[in-house]
Amino acid sequence: MEETVSFKEIIQTIKKWRKLIVLLTLIAALISGTISYFLLTPVYEASTQLLVNQKREGSPLDPNQIQSNIDMINTYSVIIKSPAILGKVIDDLGLTQSVEQLNEKITINIQGESQVFSLTIEDSDPAKAVEIANKVSNTFQKEISNIMNVDNVSILAKAEMKENPAPIKPNSLLNIAIALIVGLVAGVGLAFLLEYMDNTIKDDKDIETLLDLPVLGSIQKMPQVQDKE
Repeated sequence: MEETVSFKEIIQTIKKWRKLIVLLTLIAALISGTISYFLLTPVYEASTQLLVNQKREGSPLDPNQIQSNIDMINTYSVIIKSPAILGKVIDDLGLTQSVEQLNEKITINIQGESQVFSLTIEDSDPAKAVEIANKVSNTFQKEISNIMNVDNVSILAKAEMKENPAPIKPNSLLNIAIALIVGLVAGVGLAFLLEYMDNTIKDDKDIETLLDLPVLGSIQKMPQVQDKE
């Protein structure tokens, strides 16, 4: 019986403060949408694919060489993001950012146990992201032969500018959905807090609960009757 009453009280509290709950939920969604669409800078990405494979014309595939190429990808991932490569990219493209800043925009994704890995660039300008991705790949392919004395890197796919590029972040719809949930939880929490802090006596049940005494009688509120002249 107590569980049923408690559940009813919860529903009654939510109904009582429903306007506050809805208001806070809408405010949270509005703030999140405003920030996502108007204040946060959209970020775009461009990717290239590179193959690590020693060039041997007329020679059969050597499993040991393939495994060696796969192991080299981890080393190449470090070299790509080094000043030896990024410094040349900055100079060739006339970029104003430092090597450290450009490094933060680069992500290397190793695709399982294959000899292929991808290089992804993030930038607020989609065209600039494509340009930097291709430049880093080309520079790395040229310089790796001097750095490691090997010629085993090929570019499988270059970054291309899409007709209508879409930003990868911020994810405005996801942010708004999260804000709706946060606003709803905050609204419900505030409603129960206000209800808990409200010590006014509203009906005979409150009197019984506070004083632990039975109610012997009650006075009903009578509607006002206008005197007829």
